Amino acid sequence: MRRRTWILSALGATGALVVGWGILPARSRLGTPETMLPTEGDVALNGWIKIAKDGSVILAMPRSEMGQGVHTGLAMLVAEELDVPLSRVRLEQATADKIYGNVSMLLASLPFHPLDSEGGSKPAKVRLGEWMVGKLARELGINATGGSSSLADAWDVVPVAAAAARAALLGSAAQRWQVPLAQLTVQDGRVLHASGPSAHFGELVAGAVRSPAKAVLKDRKDWKLIGHSVPRMDIPAKVDGSARFGIDVRLPGMLFAAIRMCPMLGGTVAALDDKATLALPGVMKLLPLDAVAGATAGFAIVAKTSWHARTAVQAVQVQWQQRKEGGLDSQHIQQTLLEALKTDQGFTFYEKGDAAAAEAGAARVVEAHYSAPYLAHATMEPMNCTARLLDGKLEVWAPTQVPGFARDLAARVAGLDMDQVRLHVTYLGGGFGRRLDADFVGQAVRVAMACEGLPVQLLWSREEDTTHDFYRPLHVAQLRAAVDAQGRVSSLRIHSAGDAITPRWIERGLPALAGPFDTPDKTTAEGLFDLPYGFANQHMAHVATHSGVPVGFWRSVGHSHNAFFSESFVDELAFETKQDPLAFRQALLKDAPRYLAVLNLAAEKAGWGSALPEGRARGIALHESFGSIVAEVVEVSLQAGTPRVHRVVCAVDCGTVINPGLVAQQMESAVVFGLTAALHGRIDIQDGVVQQRNFDSYPMVRLAAAPLVETWTVASQRPPAGVGEPGVPPLAPALANALFVLTGKRQRSLPLQA
Repeated sequence: MRRRTWILSALGATGALVVGWGILPARSRLGTPETMLPTEGDVALNGWIKIAKDGSVILAMPRSEMGQGVHTGLAMLVAEELDVPLSRVRLEQATADKIYGNVSMLLASLPFHPLDSEGGSKPAKVRLGEWMVGKLARELGINATGGSSSLADAWDVVPVAAAAARAALLGSAAQRWQVPLAQLTVQDGRVLHASGPSAHFGELVAGAVRSPAKAVLKDRKDWKLIGHSVPRMDIPAKVDGSARFGIDVRLPGMLFAAIRMCPMLGGTVAALDDKATLALPGVMKLLPLDAVAGATAGFAIVAKTSWHARTAVQAVQVQWQQRKEGGLDSQHIQQTLLEALKTDQGFTFYEKGDAAAAEAGAARVVEAHYSAPYLAHATMEPMNCTARLLDGKLEVWAPTQVPGFARDLAARVAGLDMDQVRLHVTYLGGGFGRRLDADFVGQAVRVAMACEGLPVQLLWSREEDTTHDFYRPLHVAQLRAAVDAQGRVSSLRIHSAGDAITPRWIERGLPALAGPFDTPDKTTAEGLFDLPYGFANQHMAHVATHSGVPVGFWRSVGHSHNAFFSESFVDELAFETKQDPLAFRQALLKDAPRYLAVLNLAAEKAGWGSALPEGRARGIALHESFGSIVAEVVEVSLQAGTPRVHRVVCAVDCGTVINPGLVAQQMESAVVFGLTAALHGRIDIQDGVVQQRNFDSYPMVRLAAAPLVETWTVASQRPPAGVGEPGVPPLAPALANALFVLTGKRQRSLPLQA
């Protein structure tokens, strides 16, 4: 533990960030055949690939499928490199081995030295930080589906694992047939020889284990699958109903539990009367639940059916007790953050030139304050988990983004060793970062411990899900720009304030590391300290607060609100200097060709500058997150005084595109998700109680209001970057900028109004 503390402290000092495992040699993550789960008749060739008797390929799947298509994307990497039809690739949940680790979420907390995304060299302190991050990654082996890192993280290892398996199979065939390797080819899952012999993988795999050969990755020009849109592997099961989400788990003798937590965040149970409730039909137990893994304390009712449990839990007579620090209030928190902006406090994430001096000599200074509220995740599938403790063994079925954290928490709650816990990861009915926390898993385990060996499924109601989330934090920002006598913007200064997410997440998921991890959090300032625009003088600082409201990762994290701050203000500067918003950005991007290409593509495809129907307006925004650059152009009108978005054109540079269909689907999803937040998203807290409870008070964008979404990708030979989240950040500012054109009213707070 001291070693980890030293690594974390040293990383904080170096100010470095590395996303994923790219710093480690791919072969160091291949593992051994013993890494994969043993299955009768299947032969593992490394820690990622097994071959079945029938010649099909089994991939160890370390990432959770929550609608983003990662199971299909990773399987495509294997199918491409092994020259096997995608339909012949099967998935198997990966074990807890460290080779599947993904430290992206952990690393998000560290101070970040912005790297030159146009290909510049890394500073020495960043290289030192990378080495230390690799050391930390090997020790912790954290496995999380988040940060839009799944395909990017797998790019340097899964194809290598598949290529190694391919080479081993070729070696086996060469030995069996006594022919040179150069005379062998692989086609559709079979090894072929020009003279006639052929065999499918299952017939060769036994010899392949003993006959490893050198693995060589396929050349891009030989790709047959990557770069093409293919149907997602999970769709048939989701259409015919055979797909199993967490809420679908059914086991013999299973009981059902409903939960009710203190309505005041951080509060507790003062007293309750359960006599009448326990006499209700189907009710079996009432169990107190303390604050596990960041959850608010409360109680659960166990019953024979979910309906009995849900109706009974609401019938309990209970007195709640406010937290000792007093009730939380979102308006008071926002005022506190605004006061913090008046100080010189905060961590400086980025500085270039002298912004203060530029302001002092400016003809005028443009200033604006922006704010973004707390937001809930509102996944379609509420939090749930099924658990069974039997004969000293714990089995858990959970829709989780963090199987390692969930398994560790389950073991700690049950007082077991990790090897006594088996975790099954189901499909997730939405994640968006909410299932990066495992509080609901800990609760389910505590309930199962009291149920005498029977499986029990804990299911939150929509009301509990909305009022006991880990919310996107409320943030505010002050932006200032100096304009000289010629109307040129000579400086940009950004000062923001709001809660840091990652230290709180680490406290919940890795409590042993909580102490030294309260360092400057990159997620608070991402998208502000690394702007691509060529302002000569820049200064970006953030005041990290700790309000007491439970906060967590939300789709695109800090980028989700920081893009609204920065891209709205860039539009303000264009207006103040009497320039077209597109032309203003183009001039500032002359030294950033990747960004400029994306911006121009979006503008071209949207017909920027062309006539629109009367009553419509366009707005544009550009933002990079998770390695991908996205520009969006929004067309909006007002219908009965309400904004109506008709069309959104997205241009994306996400590196190598594995499946264009997945990219388009993710952009469409991100637009609808971002539009929901931009128009409706708001969580208000009064006296510790969240005021929004269900979709009537926390509405979603519905099908009739969904816009046409067009996605255009920039051709690239860079490694794949994130796709699941980068489409969210530009939506709100592009919409706000369009509404300004339409109404002449500048909106600086979310959600947006007419």
